Amino acid sequence: MELRIDREAVARARRLAGAIVDPVEDFIERHSTVSVERAVARLCGVDGVDGAGVPLANRLIDALPAREAGVARALGAAIAESGRTPQQVAAAVAAGEALPDPAGTPETALRAALRVHIDAGLARIDAARALRTALLARLPQGEPPLLYVIVASGNIYEDRTAAVAAAEGGAQIVAVIRSTAQSLLDYVPFGATTEGFGGTYATQENFRLMRAALDEASERLGRYVMLTNYASGLCMPEIAALAALERLDMLLNDSMYGILFRDINMQRTFVDQHFSRQLNARSGIVINTGEDNYLTTADAVEQAPAVLASQFVNEAFARRAGLPAAQMGLGDAYEIDPDLEDGFLLQVAQAQLTRQIFPDAPLKYMPPTKHMTGNIFKGHLIDAMFNLTSVMTHQTIHLCGMLTEAIHTPFLGDRALALENARYVMTTARHFGDEIEIKAGGRIELRARDVLSGAVRILDGVAQRGLMRAIEDGTFADIRRPRDGGRGYDGVFAKDAAYWNPFADALAGGAVPA
Repeated sequence: MELRIDREAVARARRLAGAIVDPVEDFIERHSTVSVERAVARLCGVDGVDGAGVPLANRLIDALPAREAGVARALGAAIAESGRTPQQVAAAVAAGEALPDPAGTPETALRAALRVHIDAGLARIDAARALRTALLARLPQGEPPLLYVIVASGNIYEDRTAAVAAAEGGAQIVAVIRSTAQSLLDYVPFGATTEGFGGTYATQENFRLMRAALDEASERLGRYVMLTNYASGLCMPEIAALAALERLDMLLNDSMYGILFRDINMQRTFVDQHFSRQLNARSGIVINTGEDNYLTTADAVEQAPAVLASQFVNEAFARRAGLPAAQMGLGDAYEIDPDLEDGFLLQVAQAQLTRQIFPDAPLKYMPPTKHMTGNIFKGHLIDAMFNLTSVMTHQTIHLCGMLTEAIHTPFLGDRALALENARYVMTTARHFGDEIEIKAGGRIELRARDVLSGAVRILDGVAQRGLMRAIEDGTFADIRRPRDGGRGYDGVFAKDAAYWNPFADALAGGAVPA
């Protein structure tokens, strides 16, 4: 099944996306954020909380005499002067001890003092990636679309039970939805958590507990079960660092989601997403972008060109962070009104267009939610049409739709039925897309051409105005955000001449200075 589309239009869209993100990349290069610096501290081994429950990474960054130089130089100087570990330095700072002025320590000495901790952090990331590779070779997942389900009770121990049950029911990917509004917290909670509204807190210990449970299930089932969480919000880089250390496999990680849907400052988000994606690239984590959210806030037919434009922008940002196509889980969703005549044809057009434009990306296809009602029988049927679209257009990551959509934590039986529906459709129609042809000049092909040309028009307009101005004007999802407003703006700062982020150097492919 192949759409005949204008390849020059696709190439033009990519050129425009590059022209859009390059000025933002220049801004990113000149700036850092408190969340990037906390991620650096965590990668050097800083962990835990003080007596008041405040993470030591936060205490350390808050105590910097001049954050414009970054935490690495201050931490290296403290280690060189005291002989302590990064963890001991952070604990001393939390107890009231001041950090030494890095200017008083020879540059070679402070860099050498931190080098062993930098190397240890990178080694942990590389070891986790190597283990994943080995496990996937020994416990292959099976043919995509990979079936993805969500657990989210608020209690990590209950989530662990539900995740194992989902894996036993056929899930190949399990996502733990993050507790409501965690994206707005400017710190990462600590330890295992048993309370959370609408989800479970993303913490390093929760990651470890769920990873261990799914590893055990993988061995028993003879297939590797992937684990997903969220690297978004005010702690995007820190979550990416913790996920890399604990061998998560996928992270929801979008270049604009937090700006549009959580009112997080755009400058903060652009800087944070770059470093988080550098970490994802090194760790082998597949990102999941959030274009599906456009379709839950605006009409899916009208917003289709904006979805495609966002996918091009997400791809351009990801490439500049070193993320290969094989780790770009670009998002889309089956959200057209089911009462619209030929809506299924429009769904197929969008899904196949995305598949052809991004042939090497592990696309993530989201289920119908916006138009689902209390009629679970119709809902189950709509999900089946979604499943058919997914398998016939060769999507990769398939979030199973629930017949009880809008119940945030469905019963295990609802997940089992959703998985059964998806397995049936994807088995009985496995090669359907390989056996049919799209009518030249027909409704599907004309729709795909219209979406592509619309995306090019949007990108052209954004390139002329600049991405930040376009977001201010409400180009994406009809949502307007100011460049100097939103949450987290005070955590963005310009780097000075002495700034040093050894992990950014290493993740960009450069040598870590001795």
